[in-house]
Amino acid sequence: MLSAAPTANELARAEHRLYGVLDGKVPCSTADWAEMAKREIADIHSSGRRPVLVGGTGLYLRTLLDGIAPMPRIDPEVRRRVREAQVEENRVKLEALDPEASARLKPRDSARISRALEVILSTGRTLGEWQQRREGGIADQIDLRPLILLPPRDWLYERCDERFVRMFDGGAVAEVAALLARNVNPNLPITRAIGVPAIAAYLRGELTREQAIAAGQQATRRYAKRQYTWFAHQPPAGWPRFTEALDESTMPRALELLGTKD
Repeated sequence: MLSAAPTANELARAEHRLYGVLDGKVPCSTADWAEMAKREIADIHSSGRRPVLVGGTGLYLRTLLDGIAPMPRIDPEVRRRVREAQVEENRVKLEALDPEASARLKPRDSARISRALEVILSTGRTLGEWQQRREGGIADQIDLRPLILLPPRDWLYERCDERFVRMFDGGAVAEVAALLARNVNPNLPITRAIGVPAIAAYLRGELTREQAIAAGQQATRRYAKRQYTWFAHQPPAGWPRFTEALDESTMPRALELLGTKD
């Protein structure tokens, strides 16, 4: 299915958690997910077992391990004055108070300029200083054994294409049809999930089956490319990278990088 929930066979082989736990109408931030993940990890540890965290979203992983910057409280009166001012007036003030942020932001980026200005006016600290403070991470509380998979891109993209066809024919169309029948807010993240726009267009008769599959495959490959780039450069250099195609013959070599064969 489109949600990529584990199949009955996969569930029989290993327990999976945090799949299908929220209704699509319920927004879930990175911080929300990290809190849920921490509870599940603690519960698994308490039973003497080893949790395996699998995924490809770097921001979620970083938030879980390193924590997230606390959100400063903004004085309502400061926010009102900043939001009512012209963007150029705010930019000039920001340049004087936080020249680093001013240089980084585009002159007409009113929302980001306002945000940076109201933070320093309310707290006396720049937004950059707040973002450097991270709280709630678990990296220093666990014995982490990371492994980054960076297989050949052609192999990866071929698997992405094959997977989307299986999803399309294995329940994704019915899943999107049920979602559309609920008349969910079109601005919710679930309506923009990979594959949903293409399949929705197919259900409306705007795309053929082949066109919808091609669109979903392209969106999947683009996302995989962004993930690949992030994991190739962002995690610590000491984290092992496995660059072969992963199958039964190469799995033992991958496990050796984790320091375990069980």
